[in-house]
Amino acid sequence: PQGTMAFAGKYEFEGDENYDAFVQKIGLPSDKVEMGRNCKIVTEVVQNGNDFTWTQHFPGGRTTTNTFTVGKEADMETMGGKKFKATVTMEDGKLVADFPNYRHTAEICGGKLVEISTSSGVVYKRTSKKIA
Repeated sequence: PQGTMAFAGKYEFEGDENYDAFVQKIGLPSDKVEMGRNCKIVTEVVQNGNDFTWTQHFPGGRTTTNTFTVGKEADMETMGGKKFKATVTMEDGKLVADFPNYRHTAEICGGKLVEISTSSGVVYKRTSKKIA
């Protein structure tokens, strides 16, 4: 029903803003904080209409995959590996999900994947460039 943006592709981490302030705010354990800093995460998105498979490949072989349908509750996993339920919605071409202690949006902007997480006024922005 909604105009779906073309999210499908592979994106490699290019840069971020406010990482330290954000991970402190959400209480990420320090070992995970170090692991995630300037981490060349590759995000792979498979999109079939409103159905998404969103996989993050971390250096060293660890992956996190969230599979969801826009507008339907799904089982998700946070940056820190916590499991929870969320309903991803589409607002103005952005995918929006409310995680347990932050709100996450993703959009394609100028061919890049721009993800913004907000927790109690702290805004963390991650930009990834398309590689495939």
